[in-house]
Amino acid sequence: MTQKFAGLVAAVTGGASGLGKAIADELNAQGARVYCLDLDASSVVAPHVGIRCDIGDNESVRAAIEAVVADAGQLDVLIANAGIGAQGDVEANDDAEWMRVLNVNVIGSARTIRHAMPHLKESAAAAVVLTSSIAAWSGLPQRVLYSASKGAISAMTLAIATDCLPLGIRVNAVAPGTADTPWVGRLLDSAADPAAERAALEARQPSGRLVQPHEVAEAVAYLASPTSGSTNGVILAVDGGMHTLRPRPAD
Repeated sequence: MTQKFAGLVAAVTGGASGLGKAIADELNAQGARVYCLDLDASSVVAPHVGIRCDIGDNESVRAAIEAVVADAGQLDVLIANAGIGAQGDVEANDDAEWMRVLNVNVIGSARTIRHAMPHLKESAAAAVVLTSSIAAWSGLPQRVLYSASKGAISAMTLAIATDCLPLGIRVNAVAPGTADTPWVGRLLDSAADPAAERAALEARQPSGRLVQPHEVAEAVAYLASPTSGSTNGVILAVDGGMHTLRPRPAD
């Protein structure tokens, strides 16, 4: 595999599992030295370096970013991937839950980028990739709070990308469809009929299957790669065509 990230240091929030782990693995395969910032850093295995980080807490984020730079001497790529889920219609969640989810998903991503900025400014190959979602674009049932948080991520991506133009820092986002991750697996396990629920999730995607983590990881690697210098302010869908394609129902 081409070592596009050779000599570069990447930090991936939520890098211990799910999409974050797949992203960390892909960046490492392409030559990056990868630090996984996660609530459960103990599950991170070599060659990645695990650093405990709660993106919902400003001091925790500051300390984690500083730990990366203290160990590696630099920070070139930041993947703001960590987040939490939420279910229900507009009546389902109280103010406290709204504040909790937005603090992690939206403000957590912003504070991570904020603390990384002084170091990214020093890199000749600086890139930031955020994780948005199909939920930012498409009205999914029982996902009001989650959709609001991911809509904010998409909007924030474009605003940060604009501000970072003079700094030479590229900022993009990936917007996955329903991915075959442990989080989705837990949702399926909690359903009355997990097999039927999985079939329904697969059927709503034009591809007829769930998005695979490695597919998202490869998209993130493209967005972050120093060879993608003209890709900036992009929200890249990796959703099996769910956002844009409208196939006719099967007879």
